[in-house]
Amino acid sequence: MRLLPVRALRLLFLLSAVLGLCASASRADLVWTPQDGWRVEGGALSGLAGTDGRKALDLMNDARASEEKGSTRSAIKSYASVAKKYPNSIYAPEALYRSARLHLVRKEYTKAFDDYQGVVGRYPNTKRFNEIIGEQYRIASALLDGARPRMLWGLLPGFTARDKALEYFETILANAPYSDYAPLSLMNIARGHQKLKQTEDAIDALDRMINNYPQSLLAPDAYLKLGQTHATLVDGPYYDQASTREAMTYFTDFMLLFPSDTGVAAAEKGLDSMKTMLAESKMKIGDFYFYRRDNYTAAKVFYNEAITAYPESPIAGRAKARLVDVEAKASGKKVEGEPKKKRFWLF
Repeated sequence: MRLLPVRALRLLFLLSAVLGLCASASRADLVWTPQDGWRVEGGALSGLAGTDGRKALDLMNDARASEEKGSTRSAIKSYASVAKKYPNSIYAPEALYRSARLHLVRKEYTKAFDDYQGVVGRYPNTKRFNEIIGEQYRIASALLDGARPRMLWGLLPGFTARDKALEYFETILANAPYSDYAPLSLMNIARGHQKLKQTEDAIDALDRMINNYPQSLLAPDAYLKLGQTHATLVDGPYYDQASTREAMTYFTDFMLLFPSDTGVAAAEKGLDSMKTMLAESKMKIGDFYFYRRDNYTAAKVFYNEAITAYPESPIAGRAKARLVDVEAKASGKKVEGEPKKKRFWLF
């Protein structure tokens, strides 16, 4: 067996030692007690040495002392100094985390969210990852529901920030696309856009929901809301029926995919309304060609389409009656109830 040279063995030993220290540091926890202040447990490294280590620790202890006394502004300032001056230390993620909590107490929602984002963005391996995503979700939800942030000096409440809530939900999606908060965030994005009358954006969020998370417990609700949201874009039988057809598609998919869901009755009602709208639209076009253009071929096409759109509806019965009138008119007979055509006189 070939032996490694002594120099190679020394390098291997040194590398193992460094990796061991790094692993020890990664397992280290930052612990605070009223008697001893902050200290590192479970590992040998804080990420700092000498004067920097002492300064960072002093700042952390000052911040926690201010926090315990209720001096939140002073505590936030000290924590911010730690995060800015010593970003590669074990103290930085803890400083950002505690700063976020204090901002939240002060109803400074944007600053709280940003500090939480600083933790998961810069230190994604933090053991608090899931907790922080949950806190970010609660901040976004509060803003979407109309929570007003603290204004300067705390004398008056701030303005609602639903646009900011939508931005935060998108950030949560990017942070944790495979978490339980991801489909919840998309449903809230859709709800927020609907509150802001941004229907197309709401549809986009719901569409992402059913495509990216089809197995989610929220998928049935997303399908139903897609049908209902498309239905709100329908302007009536005289206008384009693209939204009517989209709504019909999602109502139908919902009933096929989730036949035992409690929303089936609502989907059936929505589908009935949309089929009625589509059939009525075909009738209006057929009437136009029949009464205004004497185009019997086109009229027959649209009356038949009205029957096909909703065969069981009263509209289908009216369409069948119109077809009889079309045949009569085409053979030269007078049709009862036919509107008189306007005559224009030239002087």
